Amino acid sequence: MSTFGIEEEFFMFDAETGLPASTDKEALRQALDSQRDGEVQNELLACQVEHASAICEDRDQALHELGSFRRALAGEAASRGLLVAGLGAAPMIAQQAPELTDNARYREIGNFVSGIASEHYMCGLHVHVSIPDSEAGIRALNFLRGWLPFLCALGANSPYWRGVDSNFSSWRTIHYRKWSVQGIPPYFKDSKDYGTRLARINGTDAVPDPGHIGWSARLSEKYPTLEIRVADSQLRAQDSVLLAVLMRGLVETAVAGEFDAIEYLPEVLDLSLWQAAKNGITGVHVDTRTGEQVAVEELARRMLRLIEDALRAHGDYDYAVISLRNMLETGNGAVRQRAAFERGAFTHLLANAHSEMQM
Repeated sequence: MSTFGIEEEFFMFDAETGLPASTDKEALRQALDSQRDGEVQNELLACQVEHASAICEDRDQALHELGSFRRALAGEAASRGLLVAGLGAAPMIAQQAPELTDNARYREIGNFVSGIASEHYMCGLHVHVSIPDSEAGIRALNFLRGWLPFLCALGANSPYWRGVDSNFSSWRTIHYRKWSVQGIPPYFKDSKDYGTRLARINGTDAVPDPGHIGWSARLSEKYPTLEIRVADSQLRAQDSVLLAVLMRGLVETAVAGEFDAIEYLPEVLDLSLWQAAKNGITGVHVDTRTGEQVAVEELARRMLRLIEDALRAHGDYDYAVISLRNMLETGNGAVRQRAAFERGAFTHLLANAHSEMQM
């Protein structure tokens, strides 16, 4: 039975202008760390805050911890005249270059890829699922490759960029294509193959440190976990937890089962991820096995059948079925952002996102 941890990144916005705004991170950390589980961490930009949960045994623990932190963060932000939101991309940004967090590594990144970093107003959801060993992790990583586009579609929550609708559900996914190592990871024979190939690319100038390995899933450098990074930051804690439950189900299914390696065509995987970023849950998708069109509802049915045993082992099956159905019927983050914009442009979108933080 595996455990999981959830890392969520958030934006702070000026309540009057709607632009990303920095705040005193140390004061914020002291106010939040003293009364909440998990850990408040820095992110690349000074307008971002990251929360790393404690190790979670079940979804109720995760829902409580994420919800508690989000409500506390929203209260602290409001006391500073700010709004806070779980958005995959900042809808509007200032013309000048962003303020980077005062950290040596982040300064190095800013100097190394200034053109990319200057537009990296992106926030993601990272889920760590425990694995028994690195060989099991590689089996799970290979198994996940075909499901990463669907997870991207569910977690799409960044339709707006530079004040307009990008016509993508996850602009964050498209932005990440600019980085040196990104997208769906390749197939690996075993953990030795993984280590050898990582050592090779880590030795290049284009990858100054392991943190630049931006695949949508990877083995963690710090923990005995598989880290799944394909989803945008989420408006609501329950959406983050739903994605974490599904991701854990996929990893446990891969670790426990005997599955023949699927020879996905890399170009089909890449196209499928692009299509997922484009359509989210509102259009057709590319079947990663066949390259043919497939409806998002059919992908949901396939996933639930595939991971049913793993979900039931944790008492998560009914929760996953109901929550996934609700998301497909009422909308994921991208759908809800667009609906909020229609009701009152970016002023309403950000105010609504701040409110959803506290649900």
